[in-house]
Amino acid sequence: MKFSQKLLLWTTIIIALTLGFSGYYFVNYVFETSLAREVEQALDENSILRFAFETAALNVPVKYDMLQDGSVEQIASNLEAGGQEGGRLLRICDEQRQTLYASDGFAADDVLLASAAENRYAYRVIASGGRYYIHTASSVNALGRGLFLETLRDVSQVFEERRTGFRVYRRLMLLMLLLGIMVMYFIASRLTKPIRLLMHATRRMASGDYSYRAEQVSEDELGLLTQDFNRMSEALERTIGQLEEEVQAREDFVGAFAHELKTPLTSIIGYADMLRSRKLDEEKSLLSANYIYTEGRRLETMSLRLLDIIVTKKEGAKLQRVPAAALFEYLRSMFLPNENMEFVFDYEPAYVRADGTLIQTVLVNLLDNACKASEAGSRVEIGGHCEPGGYRFSVTDHGIGIPAEEVSKITQAFYMVDKSRSRNRNGAGLGLALCTEILRLHDSRLEIASVQEEGTTVGFLLAIDGEEEAHEEE
Repeated sequence: MKFSQKLLLWTTIIIALTLGFSGYYFVNYVFETSLAREVEQALDENSILRFAFETAALNVPVKYDMLQDGSVEQIASNLEAGGQEGGRLLRICDEQRQTLYASDGFAADDVLLASAAENRYAYRVIASGGRYYIHTASSVNALGRGLFLETLRDVSQVFEERRTGFRVYRRLMLLMLLLGIMVMYFIASRLTKPIRLLMHATRRMASGDYSYRAEQVSEDELGLLTQDFNRMSEALERTIGQLEEEVQAREDFVGAFAHELKTPLTSIIGYADMLRSRKLDEEKSLLSANYIYTEGRRLETMSLRLLDIIVTKKEGAKLQRVPAAALFEYLRSMFLPNENMEFVFDYEPAYVRADGTLIQTVLVNLLDNACKASEAGSRVEIGGHCEPGGYRFSVTDHGIGIPAEEVSKITQAFYMVDKSRSRNRNGAGLGLALCTEILRLHDSRLEIASVQEEGTTVGFLLAIDGEEEAHEEE
């Protein structure tokens, strides 16, 4: 059963019970009030008749010591005649509770007489012949006799009014219940609309449409739930997008890795087979051995770079206070002297927060890429300067540059802009991927600016640790 149907059902049950109990209480309250009024009037009437009987008995001529039965009947007949218009019935009984006089139609039994005593009234409500009466009884003292006076007052109209009240209220309750159901159906539909929209959104997302968002139609708790759901959907969409990108990147990585392995292995196997299967002159033997050596070095470089990436991802970085000058001096020792390239160092002394060994790897890779992208004799500029956001390292070459559409891809593993040039120089397209992973551990990233045929600048920013201190000058 739907939530809106449950809400409608329980609301209907509550309304029905509320109307039922309140109607029953109201009608019965009116009935009991009317019946109490009739009882009071019946008791007053019995008291008046008792007083009238005793007064009439005093006016009877005294011939005997006691009031005679005939006189009792005469007085009772006169009393009955005086109250015929009110539909009053009465009965007079003697000391032994034997009937001396009874009105026509007086059908009450003798049960109430047992409760009546001197100067005491008793009453009850009885049903007889399809009608309802208030039966009263009291004792009467007349000329030395202890008699009993009983009356019957017809109150059928009160009971009929109660039946009519219940009948009218049932119809009114049904009408009110129908109106309540219609109103609650509208309210339940409005209240559960956000839930239906959320259900529709979840089905759309379950079918693969992660960009779908639920419509917010209220500002209450359900509206806030819709906002949270949409935020969750956005986070889920981003996560799935990242997972898809990672899966695609892994597939591309595996494909590129297989391709990069195939090329040098094919060359190595081919030249090795040629060396072992035939006798070659010295020049061809040296050429074949050189090809085998070059491709083997490519495989070694690629394996070491892959290993560095894997280790970097797992082990993380140990950040400490490192002098920037020491990093630049390390580069000097690695690349100088070099007759084929002109290196220009321009840096400010400072301390950075970094893992020195890993940052050395980043700078070596950037400088190595700059050399590969430049012609012999070109100038490569290595700089380091303090900025408001930290200390910026940069490597600038004046080589072939990178097309704008390729800039966002060059940090991917095995991606190479000019594959022929990279392979000729033992490139595997892993250097910048390794740099990206190392800088990620330092909460930094590569920033690349390039113009084709003019050159490329690659830089990154590290946090400065402490005051600037100059240890060495260029």
